[in-house]
Amino acid sequence: MQWGKVFYIFFTLMSLTTSAAFLYDEHLVALFVAGSVNVISTILKIGVRNTLSAELLAGSLVADLHLIPAFFALKFYDQHTLAVGLVIGAVVANVYTIIISMIESSKEKADF
Repeated sequence: MQWGKVFYIFFTLMSLTTSAAFLYDEHLVALFVAGSVNVISTILKIGVRNTLSAELLAGSLVADLHLIPAFFALKFYDQHTLAVGLVIGAVVANVYTIIISMIESSKEKADF
């Protein structure tokens, strides 16, 4: 088992689910947790050496660049609509990353 892959997929799923939790109940703490978990996921993907590692990292960076401004929009400007829109973008980026991870996993299985 590749523990590095387990950890970055775990953190990607955690970011997706905490982002979804924010969409359910627009609470600042949920948004902070989603952003923090996604930043950890991005850091873990920096060392990945797969065929689609650039796509994985790019998807995670896109989610970061949605969640961080969403946090500031909600915390300092009280812009709930903007924050929700940005979190929806982060959810789309995380779904993309999960799809790319599944494609990568299927390619690894086909190589054996």
